[in-house]
Amino acid sequence: MTPPLVPPIKCQGIKTKIVGAIGSLVQTTVHGRWIEPFCGSCVVPFNVLPKRAILCDSNEHIIRFYSDLQSGEITSASVREYLSEHGARLKRQGEDVYYEIREQFNRVPDSHAFVFLNRACFNGVMRFNRKGRYNVPFCRKPERFARAYVSKIANQISACAELLRSVEWVFQTAGFRETLALATENDFVYADPPYAGRHVDYYNSWSETDEQDLSGVLKKLPCRFVLSTWYENKYRKNPNVEEVWSDNEFTINLFEHFYHVGSSESLRNSMTEALISNFSAKIKCENKTITIQPDLFESIADEDVNGVILPA
Repeated sequence: MTPPLVPPIKCQGIKTKIVGAIGSLVQTTVHGRWIEPFCGSCVVPFNVLPKRAILCDSNEHIIRFYSDLQSGEITSASVREYLSEHGARLKRQGEDVYYEIREQFNRVPDSHAFVFLNRACFNGVMRFNRKGRYNVPFCRKPERFARAYVSKIANQISACAELLRSVEWVFQTAGFRETLALATENDFVYADPPYAGRHVDYYNSWSETDEQDLSGVLKKLPCRFVLSTWYENKYRKNPNVEEVWSDNEFTINLFEHFYHVGSSESLRNSMTEALISNFSAKIKCENKTITIQPDLFESIADEDVNGVILPA
């Protein structure tokens, strides 16, 4: 199996390990545009590879980064040079270099600094305060940017830049309401919002009203969609899945995977993920999976979801 293309940007909830499952739901070529209102790291489109796409996020720094990569404003060579130079400073002078660059970035945002901070921050967490300022502390690894690590990031930049030259993708800073209003009959929407009921400060808040509005907009879309959300972890279950998506017109695929990005070990747990679609489809995935039809909710309510494995 070909390993997924890993983007140079890390963020919470990145779908690197489950892009195969998501891609398996896109059963045929997307005839219109691939539309994402929460594109984040862009790991899904970089692996599903739609020819045309509208990729949006409320995080202006992510959109700036990919727009700069697309235009050639930043390149593999320029990122290698920046990380090598400031990585050497970090090794010599310590964490003060990180906080200096973070302060500069918060005054004048820059895509090179964004990559540096994203890769030198504590546990790969992308977080901003209510004023939009990047506020993640240093990872306390002054030798972070060793030559091999810089080369790895530069290679990721190169791979993404090459792909961007062969597709027609538009990057926009926009909210989900504005983005989904663009969808037409032949488009395909993939939505990966902040997880309802969990603490999120990736860029801005995500309220219950936002969650309800998103569900309402998705249900009215003229095209196919897939929604990613969490179904269950070792602490609790997400009630929205059964309460909101139990209509017969929706299919819910569940499977287990593990999140490695988090501010502490306690936040890096296995998760039962839900992929909800407005069309009938079964994911093909090496993880333990189950496909739920809405009328089966009652029968599986007390079962161990992870113990049910569907054939490939």
